[in-house]
Amino acid sequence: MSKILVTGGTGYIGSHTVVELHNAGFEVIAIDNFDNSYPDVIENIEKISSKKLNFENVDIRDKAALKAFIAKHNDITAVIHFAANKAVGESVQFPLKYYENNVGGTVNLLQALQENNINNIVFSSSCTVYGEATPPVDENAPIPVAQSPYGNTKQICEEVLMDQTKASDLKVVALRYFNPVGAHDSALIGELPIGVPNNLVPFITQTAIGKREVLTVFGDDYPTPDGTCIRDYIHVVDIALAHVAAINYLLNKKYTEAFSVFNLGTGNGNSVLEVIQSFEKETGVKLNYKIGPRRTGDVVQVYASCEKALNVLGWKTERDLANCMTTAWAWEKALAAKNSSSN
Repeated sequence: MSKILVTGGTGYIGSHTVVELHNAGFEVIAIDNFDNSYPDVIENIEKISSKKLNFENVDIRDKAALKAFIAKHNDITAVIHFAANKAVGESVQFPLKYYENNVGGTVNLLQALQENNINNIVFSSSCTVYGEATPPVDENAPIPVAQSPYGNTKQICEEVLMDQTKASDLKVVALRYFNPVGAHDSALIGELPIGVPNNLVPFITQTAIGKREVLTVFGDDYPTPDGTCIRDYIHVVDIALAHVAAINYLLNKKYTEAFSVFNLGTGNGNSVLEVIQSFEKETGVKLNYKIGPRRTGDVVQVYASCEKALNVLGWKTERDLANCMTTAWAWEKALAAKNSSSN
């Protein structure tokens, strides 16, 4: 049984991926520093998987601790690297935090892996590397100058990984996700941003449940059918399953190049207002929202071309926007029930 290390394993996508790796029969070891997640995620992963999770609290910025950890677990066959800060707006305010953690942490990880001859890594990248590309965006789209430090860290990390494949036996799959949403069917794990959400769907569910007074739609004067920004919203479980497919692709040596890139999306775009309307339709909850000014750095519209992932990894999305909304709402309600019982 192959042992897979998941960095950022208690985060939103990390936790769902740990579950799907368990389901696929892999042995999983996870690390996190709980910078943007909570320790009880471990218990909930174990409830879903009916398996004990091998977990250690390790910060990828701590080079010595990371090296010691990897040396202790040098029978790892592959790594899925999620650990990173991920808020576009925050990255503009605190660029050094993002470069230290996202880029510096990735370099620390690669050095530790190289020392222990661990040569397979799946990297958590982002569609932000494409900037204002014309959709549907495929993997050959040009990579422009990044519009935020966050987007730039993803570009830089991809370049670092590519350079390292040329200098070593490292094999890399970079997965560029579009907009992950939804939650696990069990409502035991989901997206739980610390503080005010930066993403649309948790802001919708928090407004619907009464945590937030009003949802602001940032601009309705964009050149789109209803004037609001368009994104490719993909269910987090679909994304998790893509990571399992990428691990199998690496371990079965199906790659033809040392550095491979795949888009993860649905291939469809939905506007902000369409997402709100889908939420209202699927849940029966009327949402309190208002139109506000545009937000700096927002791309008008972006959605993926996903043919490469289908043809090469044999992966495609199985869940639709309605399922994204119902599972996200079930998760938000489960959180509220848990909070009220503990008060």
